[in-house]
Amino acid sequence: MTQVMAVDCGVFVDWSQMGDVSHDAAPGKTEYKDLKELKQHARSGQWAKNHSQRSAVYQQLLKALPCRTVTPDAAVYRDIVGNSNSKRNPSAYPLPEFVDGAAVPCYCLKTESVGSVHAVISCIAGQFPDISYCPSLPAVTALLLHWSADEAQCFESVSRMLACNEPGRRLLDQTFLAYQSACMTFGDLVHKYCPSAHKLMVATATDVLEVYSDWQRWVLGDLPFSFAARVMDVYLVEGYKVLYRVALAILKFYRKQRSAAAGSALTKQDSAAVRSDIQAFVQNIGKSVTPEKLLEKAFSIRLFSRKEITLLQLANEKSLQQRGITVKQKRQNVQLAVNADNFSSEIVSAKEIRDIWSWIPERYALCQPQLLFTTSTHGCSLNRFYSHCEGYEPTLMLIRTTDGEVCGAFLSTDWEERKRGGNKLSFFGTGECFVFKMKPEMERYEWVVIKHPELANASQAALEKPSTEPSQLSPFLSARHFNLNSRNTSMFMAGNIDSIIIGGGEGNALYIDSELNHGRTERCLTFDNPPLCAESFQIALLEVWGFKDAMAS
Repeated sequence: MTQVMAVDCGVFVDWSQMGDVSHDAAPGKTEYKDLKELKQHARSGQWAKNHSQRSAVYQQLLKALPCRTVTPDAAVYRDIVGNSNSKRNPSAYPLPEFVDGAAVPCYCLKTESVGSVHAVISCIAGQFPDISYCPSLPAVTALLLHWSADEAQCFESVSRMLACNEPGRRLLDQTFLAYQSACMTFGDLVHKYCPSAHKLMVATATDVLEVYSDWQRWVLGDLPFSFAARVMDVYLVEGYKVLYRVALAILKFYRKQRSAAAGSALTKQDSAAVRSDIQAFVQNIGKSVTPEKLLEKAFSIRLFSRKEITLLQLANEKSLQQRGITVKQKRQNVQLAVNADNFSSEIVSAKEIRDIWSWIPERYALCQPQLLFTTSTHGCSLNRFYSHCEGYEPTLMLIRTTDGEVCGAFLSTDWEERKRGGNKLSFFGTGECFVFKMKPEMERYEWVVIKHPELANASQAALEKPSTEPSQLSPFLSARHFNLNSRNTSMFMAGNIDSIIIGGGEGNALYIDSELNHGRTERCLTFDNPPLCAESFQIALLEVWGFKDAMAS
């Protein structure tokens, strides 16, 4: 990075709240040629105690961002607003509608500095007319004001983050479409990496996605300043993915604290109450966790690569666009809960289907369930099963045994795919498939590679050139994108005229005969599941549900 001269910063800071952070110390090392060293220093808090050093490093990082050719700079701000460091009245600079009511966090700033944040954001709104939704902007602006010599420099820093045009990299969501798809992506990541926390959310909140829609605010807004500053260190170095990491770590710590406090007494409550509880935990996180511990937990999570997350984000955006949400649209409530009034199953209740819906990928949770096949109406025929289910993906299979046990599977791919193997039984599907049991207790079993990534390595060639086939629902979890140690770990679903099989390798998670009367369940390598019910069972009822508006191309 090109060296930037250190400037006098800290004029907006209330130093009485800053503890042992040095205001006057020499900046120290601010020029990094080795990216590995830069990352290590950012993650370890190398700049946390030296305000001047952090300021100088930030200015270098922001100056190095590739931006649009015409990006407003400090001179533009001085021409439009002036550059007073004196007290500004926040009411003279009302925050734009696109921040969606988000307040300016105090972040150890002087009381009068809040007016400066308002002035910077007001000028941003005028210079970036395409921004339609950006609730994290007040927090980011307040943080950057800490390490700015004046309002104009803060304005330029925020402008560069907004105008960054490096392919595959974004720093701030600027539309509701991008924001909502990020919320859905976070929900998908929680499913994969925080199953215990997700189970807690399902048990306690009436609308899980509504809870997850706060994830950015936890990181940029609710975290105390000492935590938020450490997050900003790595955020500017490593990008948006850091926000996902930190939010996942917050949820893990919340789950630990909540479970310890509640014991086994978990009751369902309004989502607003759960959101308030998490917000209070995050605002007071310093009572139980240090910034070091939070970042240590965040970087211990073996997340998908940036390219894989981008693919997931794009899939979620496409799903939202199919439901009429556009780039220019302002905030809109996206209801993911199943409409109990229109749902009727002979196997599971509306509450149970909501719980199942909380497990599936977020882009399909937008859809309402649509009954495609049931043995009580269509009879016990595998041919009729195929004829009613082909053309739909994904699908959800529910089974109730004659002993009253309930189990099933989420199946990512159209059953018509089985025809590619001719009469030969061949497996297909993607790693988004999973099996589950509902009674006597609820439990989901995902693709074994998700919990044990050492079983496979992502194929970089596949990630760099993702499939454009319409039937590929999740390229980053498709078996062909991994160098699998054993094919037994990717045997998702198969079917022919004689049977249906779900999961393979040393056994089948589910085997169902051609008359849809008899089944078997065993441990299989694909899902690493125990038997989902009695190992040999008779089927009392089988239902297959589609996802309305998610018909396969």
